[in-house]
Amino acid sequence: MITLRSQREIDKMYVAGQLVRQAHQKVAELVQPGITTAQLDQAVDDLFTEAGAIPLFKGVPGKVPFPAATCISVNDEVVHGIPGSRVLKEGDIVSVDTGAKIGGWCGDSAWTYAVGQISDEAAKLMEVTERALQIAIELLPVKKRWSQVAKEMQNEVESAGFSVITTLVGHGIGKTMHEEPQVPNYDSKEFRTKGDFDLRPGLVLAVEPMVAVGRQDLYLHGDGWTLSTKDKSLTAHFEHTLALTSRGVRILTGADRAE
Repeated sequence: MITLRSQREIDKMYVAGQLVRQAHQKVAELVQPGITTAQLDQAVDDLFTEAGAIPLFKGVPGKVPFPAATCISVNDEVVHGIPGSRVLKEGDIVSVDTGAKIGGWCGDSAWTYAVGQISDEAAKLMEVTERALQIAIELLPVKKRWSQVAKEMQNEVESAGFSVITTLVGHGIGKTMHEEPQVPNYDSKEFRTKGDFDLRPGLVLAVEPMVAVGRQDLYLHGDGWTLSTKDKSLTAHFEHTLALTSRGVRILTGADRAE
């Protein structure tokens, strides 16, 4: 069941979202050749600890419980990369996904960062993926159903010659990280028949386009978490927690108004 949130509840989610935004600001300051993914994760973990927040990702059940406050995925890794001793190098692109719970409410956001100078292909991939997210932000207040938004996101990606990763989707968010509905970044007859939903004030979604330069087929690493493209093509991932209100879209994890 989809739960619509009140203005008061959205205000509380904004607090969590802004903490996640601060985490990304810290990551943006630190990303450079020579830093390890573990160092990035520690900076975020420390920020959440100092704020009295719960890192949403740490301890999520799996083959082994997820051990970190962030998922850090490099180049062909799409999502769920485990931070560790890997050293970022010039030309890498790195997706950092993180979430926090504070005051009983959750925020979730991912961003892909360039490490030094990157290739034109990587830059285009990042631009197109971020643009797909921006399309969702622009269309949420004017479309009636999510499938209509997702179709335009998909068109943006595919017109650039890239692939939407369809095995992974966004989600509702509120008192827990993953709530109804599922929020795909593509349109399909099956989704329109079985999973589509109305766009109404009070809806809060974690919208997160994931895009590959090549084919969308993925494989799971031996760590039980990291997902990469089978063809080793580059991927990018951008995500915001978005609240649809009577005034429009409120970007809870972005530089958005507080009222």
